[in-house]
Amino acid sequence: MNQPDGEILLKLQAVVDGLFLDPPRLTHQTKATDVAEWDSLMQISILVAVEKEFGVRFRTGEVEATRNVGEFCALIRQRMVEP
Repeated sequence: MNQPDGEILLKLQAVVDGLFLDPPRLTHQTKATDVAEWDSLMQISILVAVEKEFGVRFRTGEVEATRNVGEFCALIRQRMVEP
């Protein structure tokens, strides 16, 4: 299933809305450092929730290599096509 990044961003926003006390509005340019509540524990929670929501698994180090939400959306799309 090949979803455009905009659709992935909307689903990612829904995931984030369920995890953060004060959910940020995500854009493709949003970085974890832009959001006070987005620490290492929140990162793990996001990854687990994203893997469940999108039915994907991430490889070691590839998420850390993404610089912003847009790159993370592209990675999610890639994992949906190439498990």
